[in-house]
Amino acid sequence: MVNFSTTYLGIPLKNPLVVAASSISSHIDRVKMAEDAGAGALVIRSLFEEQIQFDHLLLDERLSAGAESFPEALTHFPQIEHGGPKEHLMWVEKTRKAVSMPLFASLNAVSPGAWTHYARQLADTGVDGLEVNFYAVATDPLRPGIDIERDLYQVVESIRAEVKLPIAVKLSPFYTSTVNVVHELEQRGINGVVLFNRFLQPDIDPDTETIFSQMVFSHPDEMKVPLRWIALLYGRTTLDLSLSTGAHTGRDVVKALLAGATTVQMAATLLKHGVHYLSTMLMYLQNWMQERGYTSVDEFRGKLSQKNCDDPFTFERAQYVKLLLDQK
Repeated sequence: MVNFSTTYLGIPLKNPLVVAASSISSHIDRVKMAEDAGAGALVIRSLFEEQIQFDHLLLDERLSAGAESFPEALTHFPQIEHGGPKEHLMWVEKTRKAVSMPLFASLNAVSPGAWTHYARQLADTGVDGLEVNFYAVATDPLRPGIDIERDLYQVVESIRAEVKLPIAVKLSPFYTSTVNVVHELEQRGINGVVLFNRFLQPDIDPDTETIFSQMVFSHPDEMKVPLRWIALLYGRTTLDLSLSTGAHTGRDVVKALLAGATTVQMAATLLKHGVHYLSTMLMYLQNWMQERGYTSVDEFRGKLSQKNCDDPFTFERAQYVKLLLDQK
């Protein structure tokens, strides 16, 4: 009998498979299905400050439309205000009551004060931890990268000072030194990092000469970037490492654990195959462990990280040079 149990952000999980923040958490029945299929935990889709701001402006616009044409309308009807994050918070609380598996709230804000304000409110919903989804597109040519990183650290410090829950920071893959950023986060009392945030990119249609965006699922090849950095970070930080993006099969889960991942987050494969596919991935993990005589995931976690593998330079430039020479 194999033991899948692990600990993520100080929270015991029955296995390392985590349902990533996605539309799956928008339906209670699917959240329950994930728990029944064996999910170790689930991240509820993000509370987006920008969406709240947009909805607020849209409500004001619709309420004020045509009001000037009838002066009495300005005073006849009661004042209506946007509920802000209340709907999202109520949904998180409802989800918390529906299942017993660990749940993590996700937050994506913009303004400094909003980060701490919403973090406090999410912490009161009964979730087990908080995933800080930090995303900034650097477009100012006069603003150096160190300022972007400083913004991240200030946000993290402000949330850490206000929230006692364990915190994971979901990082972008575009920092100059990922290892240094993780080190700085560790110094600020964070419990884990999620590698990496997957950004949806705008596209251009030459036929209509317009810009458009569409939801495109991740591809298994995209897993190589977080896999590499987890292998590099394992043993260099005390933070838990959660792999995100590109994990589609049980085989991918094994690869992530061998690199040193504490947990493996997935969404695209569950949206494609159904939430019940979690049980298939767990079955693969079980069979793989039994074939090799492993009784727990701790026995092989990080076995092929840079710290423990036979050729540590494989995760740096060595494989690049080798592949180029092999082409000759």
